[in-house]
Amino acid sequence: MHTPALRLGAGLATGIALAAGVLTATPAVAAVGDDDPTVGARVTTGPATGLAINEVESNADDTDWVELVNTSSVAIDLSGWRFLDSDSSHTAYTLPQGSTIAAGGYLVVDQETTTRSGFDFGLGGADSVRLYDASGTLTLRYAWTTHAAVTYGSCPDGSGTLVDTTASTKGGPNDCSSPVRINEVESQGGIPGDWVELTNVGTTTVDLGGYVLRDSEDDHVWTVPAGTTVAPGGFTVLDEAQAGADADTAPGAGAGTGTGTGAGAGFGFGLGKADGVRLSDARGVLVDEYSWTAHAATTYGRNPDGTGAFAETAEPTKGSTNRFAGVVTAEAWPGGPDETVLDAEDTFTGDLSGLDWTSSASSQDGQLWAVQNGDGLLYHLVPDGRGGWAPTNTAGVDLRYADGTGTPDAEGVTVTADDPGAVYVSTERDNDVSKVSRPAVLRFATTDGSESVLRATDEWDLAADFPGLGANAGLEGVTWVPDAWLTSRGFVDQHTGATYAPAAYPGHGEGLFLVGVEGTASVYAYALMDDGSSQRVATIATPFSLVAEVQFDPTLDALWVVCDEACSGRTALFDVQDGAFTLATLYEAPANADRTLANEGFAISGRCVDGARATFYADDNDTNGASLRAGTYPCDAVEEPGDGDGGIPAPGDGEAPAPGDGQAPAPGGGETPAPGDGGGSTPAPGTGGSSPAPVPTTPGPTTPGPAAPAAPVAPDVSALVDGNRASVSAPSNVRAGSSLTIDVGTRYAGERVAVWLFSEPRLLGTPVVVADGTVTVAVPADVPAGQHRIAVAAFDGTVLGWTGITIDPATGSLAFTGAELGGGIAAALLLLAAGAGVLVARRRRTVGSPA
Repeated sequence: MHTPALRLGAGLATGIALAAGVLTATPAVAAVGDDDPTVGARVTTGPATGLAINEVESNADDTDWVELVNTSSVAIDLSGWRFLDSDSSHTAYTLPQGSTIAAGGYLVVDQETTTRSGFDFGLGGADSVRLYDASGTLTLRYAWTTHAAVTYGSCPDGSGTLVDTTASTKGGPNDCSSPVRINEVESQGGIPGDWVELTNVGTTTVDLGGYVLRDSEDDHVWTVPAGTTVAPGGFTVLDEAQAGADADTAPGAGAGTGTGTGAGAGFGFGLGKADGVRLSDARGVLVDEYSWTAHAATTYGRNPDGTGAFAETAEPTKGSTNRFAGVVTAEAWPGGPDETVLDAEDTFTGDLSGLDWTSSASSQDGQLWAVQNGDGLLYHLVPDGRGGWAPTNTAGVDLRYADGTGTPDAEGVTVTADDPGAVYVSTERDNDVSKVSRPAVLRFATTDGSESVLRATDEWDLAADFPGLGANAGLEGVTWVPDAWLTSRGFVDQHTGATYAPAAYPGHGEGLFLVGVEGTASVYAYALMDDGSSQRVATIATPFSLVAEVQFDPTLDALWVVCDEACSGRTALFDVQDGAFTLATLYEAPANADRTLANEGFAISGRCVDGARATFYADDNDTNGASLRAGTYPCDAVEEPGDGDGGIPAPGDGEAPAPGDGQAPAPGGGETPAPGDGGGSTPAPGTGGSSPAPVPTTPGPTTPGPAAPAAPVAPDVSALVDGNRASVSAPSNVRAGSSLTIDVGTRYAGERVAVWLFSEPRLLGTPVVVADGTVTVAVPADVPAGQHRIAVAAFDGTVLGWTGITIDPATGSLAFTGAELGGGIAAALLLLAAGAGVLVARRRRTVGSPA
C-alpha cells in the first residue's frame, strides 16, 4: 500500500533526509488545535521572523512531510513547537529539544517510520498544516484543496507563492524551474532538416510560446510560436525552417501541439558538426542546453528520456521515446488509450489494492478477486450486466489471522491451479500493530467469498528475509507460476545455482509464488512448503522505484510487473531468458490514462474478444469515487476461454482455478509456446479440450543484448585486483538476508551479469543491468558477518568490477539498504519473533478439500 496516511520511508529517502540535516518530530499530547485562516505560511515579525513553510509533500512520496526554511540571518530554535494537520482531533507532535533551524537552512517535519519518530497522521488531498510555537500560539499555516502533482513549494524559497513544483527537493532549495528539457538533437541528415526534440518531465502541459531556441551562436535566435505546447511525458519537435514547415508535434500519447505559421514555423539556422542548442523560457531564463564536438552517427538523445545524460541513440526517434543499443526503453501502450471506470460510485471506500482474474463457469467475462488493504477485506466481483463490475459480497470478507485476531494489510491476491477452493493474499503487516513489519503470504479457504469472516489456514511469514523492511514497505503483489512452465524454460534456482528442480522443495505444491516488495522495488520467487517454511528461489530486479503488483500471464508466457503513480503508471513484461526472469518490454500507461492514479492492483483477462483482452486496475485512492477501471491489451481471438474452449473454471466450479488470468499451462511441459516459438498450443489442464490458446498479435518480449551461457563461470579470486576495484560501487554495509543494489554503470545497461560473493565464490544472482546502470541481488541470510568482496562479472568469468563490503548479521543494527536504524527495528523484529509461534503449521494444499 502506498497511501499518504501510512507510507513509510525507504532507505534512500532516509539517507537523503539525514544528509540534508533533516530533523524529525517526536510525539507529545498537545493542547493545540485552534485555527485561524488569516495566519499565513511565513512569519514576518517577532523572534521567528524569516521562518516559512517552504515545501509540502502530501502524496506520492515515501512519507508525507513539511519542509520549513529560515530566510533570516540568525538561527531559530523550534524546540517544543507543535505540528498538526487540519484535524484537531489528531495528537499534535512536539519538535524535540535541539530542533534548531540554521540561518538560510531547512528543517523537515517528517511522518513517522519504523526507523524514526514523527507525526502519525497523513496529509490529505484537501488539508492544511499548522505549526504552533512553544506557548501554543498558531504561528504558521498553509492549506490546499487537492494534492500537488509533485509538491507544493515556495518560489522563490521562503518568500514566494506556494505552487506545484517541478521536482521534489526534500530538505533543499525548491525546484521551480521549467520542466521542459532538450531530449534529442539531429544535426545532420534529418527529415526535413535539422531538428530539436523537447520533452516535459513535469505533470502539467507547458505552453512553449515565447521560449527561445539558440545554437552556439548568440545571434542565431528563434522564438517558438504561440500555441506550441508540450504535454507531460510528451514530445514536441522544433524543425529547421523549410518551405511550408511548421513546428512538428509528436504523434501518439501526450504529444504537444505546434501551431506556428509562416516564417516563424522553424528555426532559421542549421546545427553544425561542433555546435550546441540552448533553450530559454519566455522570461529569458536558461531552461536547458546541450553541446557536442562532432555529428552523431544517428542522433544525440537523453537516456532515459528527459532526465538522463546524452548519448548516441540506436536510431533517430523523432517525436517519440529514445532508443539505445542494449537498453529496454518504454514503449507506447499497445492497447486502447483509455482506462474506463467499472464500479459504481462509493462501491469501495478506498484502499482497493490487489487484483486477480480467473475464468468462470457462469460468465464468459470471468471473475475478479480483489483485496482492500486498510480494513483487510476480500471481494469477489462479477460483471454486472451493464458494462461494469460489482462484488457478489458487498461488505467483503473480513480477513483475520489464524487465531482470529488482527487485520491483515491485504495488498495482493492470487489463486493457483494446484489448490482449488483457496485464495492467497500478500500482506505488509497487521494493521492492528501498524508499526511492525509482517510481510507474509496467507491462505484463505473460500470458493466464492460468501463468508463474512475468514481465518487464515496458513501463514508464510517472510520477515526474516527482509530485516529492517518498513512496516508499510512489504509485499504489495503476489502471483503463482506453475513448476511445469518454469522447468520447461530452464529456470535457474538462484538458491542452488542449478536448474530449478521442484523435487528439492517437498510439500511446496506444483508452483512457485512470486511476490513484489515495495521497499526493495524487486520481485522474489518463493517455494512455500506445507510445514509453514519457505525458501527464496530467485530475486528479480525491476526498472521501477517500487513494485505495486505482479501477475503471471500464460497467454504471453510472461510476468507482468506493475508500478503505480510513482512511475506514472508504467508496466513491464519479463520472460525467462537463459534461466532467469529478464526485462523484455517496458510500457507507458495508456495514452489517455490518468498517470497520477494510485493503481496498486492489475489483472488481465484470459478472454480475447474483438482482438483485445481486458486489463483491470485498482486505484487505492478511490479517485472521484471510483476504485476499479479497465483498459485493453491486444490479442488474437482464435478461441475465447470461457466459451467451452478449455478455459479454467473458477473456484467452486469443481475444477482447479486459473493462475493469474485463468489459463494455466498444461502440466508436464504442455504449455502454450512463447511468442515466436513457432510451436502449437495445447489444451488447458483439466478440460480435455484441444482448442488452442489465444496468441497475441503484437510482438512478444524480445531479448535485450546478446544471449548469455546457461551457467556463469566463477571468476578467479586473483582477478580481483586494484585496477578493476573502482569499476562498481555498493553500500559499504549490508545486512545478511537483505537486498543489495550495486552500481555497475550505464554502459552495461540491458546486459545480464553475474554477481559473486568472495572469498569462496558464491553466486548471488544473474540480474540484468537496468537503465540506470544498477543491479539488485539478495544477500543470503547465512552469509557470515564480516568483511567480504562483491564482484560483478560477465558470464565467461571476466571481472567487470568489484568492491569491498561489510556483511552485518541478520540481527544487526543496519537496515536492508545500509541506512542506520534506531531501536525501533530491533523492537519490531522482537515482536515478530514473539508472534511467530501463534500459528500451527498446516498442510498448504489439499487438492479438492478445504483446509
